[in-house]
Amino acid sequence: MLEVVLSMMIGYLFGLLNPAALISKIKTKNLKENGTGNLGATNTMLVFGKKYGAVVMIIDILKAFVSVRLVKLLFPNLAIAGLMAGCCTVIAHIFPVHLKFKGGKGLASFGGMVLAYDPGLFLVLVALGVVLIFITNYAVALPISATVLAPFLAGIRAQSLSVFGLLFVVCALIIYKHGDNFVRIREGSEIKVRDFLKNKNRK
Repeated sequence: MLEVVLSMMIGYLFGLLNPAALISKIKTKNLKENGTGNLGATNTMLVFGKKYGAVVMIIDILKAFVSVRLVKLLFPNLAIAGLMAGCCTVIAHIFPVHLKFKGGKGLASFGGMVLAYDPGLFLVLVALGVVLIFITNYAVALPISATVLAPFLAGIRAQSLSVFGLLFVVCALIIYKHGDNFVRIREGSEIKVRDFLKNKNRK
């Protein structure tokens, strides 16, 4: 029981590291009040540029990756210790207590968690997501497909209801955080991938 609690606490503490919030403070421009209003890599890129967005994405990936690997080393006898830590890192990223529970959408941290937990699963989810992006013409196809499939694929691979349950909760939160993307798709205002690439090439 102690190992379970410590795994979750360590994961949540890693998740509280929010580079987007730090950059927002340094640049004296509140990301919560600009762009999409999220403290994540995408909004950082939209408001401050690609370089800052890339830095945030890398750190958000790494914090989940490191939390999973560290906890697996600390508690090798608890099979799902690393996954529990990773899930808590994602939850803390989405709902950071020190930022009034208003963080990012959790996709980068989710990717780091899956990469650390099961690299093979990570590659499958990314490959399927990229294919769906080009089929649907929407970038949101990747996070949605990944979060819909991950609990089932990971649960089957591990033959564990616990693995399925942990990922199901986290993936449901990520899908919930992407709700505004669905609204924009319905309204026809969501940016389409091919249109974005055409505009980029023109510039």
